[in-house]
Amino acid sequence: MNAKGILSAEYILPLRWTEDSQLPDLAAYLGRLATWIPVTVVDGSDPELFERHAAAFPAGVSHIRPVQGGGNGHSRGSGGNGKVAGVMTGVRAAKAELLVIADDDVRYTRESLTAVVNHLASADVVRPQNYFEPLPWHAWWDTARTLINRAWSADYPGTLAVRRSALLATGGYDPVLFENLELIRTVKAAGGQEKILPDLFVARRPPGPRHFLKQRTRQAYDDFAQPRRLAAELSLLPAVAAAACLPRGHRGRAFLGLAAAPVIIAGIGRRRNNGAAVFPFRAVWCAPLWALERAVCIWIALAFRLAGGIPYAGTRLGTAAHSEAKLQRRHSGKLATLRQQDIKPSASNRDQEQP
Repeated sequence: MNAKGILSAEYILPLRWTEDSQLPDLAAYLGRLATWIPVTVVDGSDPELFERHAAAFPAGVSHIRPVQGGGNGHSRGSGGNGKVAGVMTGVRAAKAELLVIADDDVRYTRESLTAVVNHLASADVVRPQNYFEPLPWHAWWDTARTLINRAWSADYPGTLAVRRSALLATGGYDPVLFENLELIRTVKAAGGQEKILPDLFVARRPPGPRHFLKQRTRQAYDDFAQPRRLAAELSLLPAVAAAACLPRGHRGRAFLGLAAAPVIIAGIGRRRNNGAAVFPFRAVWCAPLWALERAVCIWIALAFRLAGGIPYAGTRLGTAAHSEAKLQRRHSGKLATLRQQDIKPSASNRDQEQP
């Protein structure tokens, strides 16, 4: 796709900051991005920060407030995970059919942006692969999680590309904790096609060490949306405890086996789909540390689940993401109906949808 083709898509960035130490880096990125594609930042930050962002962002960037409920008049997208309201506000304000949705730490190049938009020609939602750049100590640790995900099935990035009509046909997606998985499952439940691209690499900035530590249990809570993975991770701590109870002669071999398994799995994830191009081999050795972390945090997450949900932005979120079966019952056939009727909103209709 050439530059003109990229401009037929739009880029949506939901934002809600409590401090803006990363503002210069984000503003510089948006300046580059806006020369390739129209950009909308849906900013739910406090008024003082919102005004500061408005002054720092390039003139070509559309900077708007999120609309409660994402501008659809329903409760879906309001409350809970506020990122969903930001995304749906941007989707409804968009004029293009092809949309790229990305967190504030994602950093596309022109080539990777072109590629992800291109793939929407044959899909309704596209999932590329994130990698951390740069790599402080905690990013090595978290990269091990990415590698294990790649070996298990596929990783979930902080960015997706989606067809606007496919997402709007569902009426939006729910403000759950694991919002990207919910978006994907919602579009697929309506009859949409997902394309997973584990070899389309898109950089993202790592969080600060404090934010990284705060994410440990929250990320574990996501696995309540993936029952088989949840069961496997809940078995990790009992396996460690069982190994500790073995006679001394067998204990060392058991611990060695428990440590070697995640290293081997991470190594498989690194080799798959050209992963070695962006994932350094050193990250493989962090896999036992990540597995031990998850062995503990998944039980803490279970305690939060039993207590009503994980703390999130001053509230509690009980649902990681809805099951595919539940979303299928809610959305089945919606996209097929849309396509059969050949509904293509006109410019005037889109104007009426503006929040």
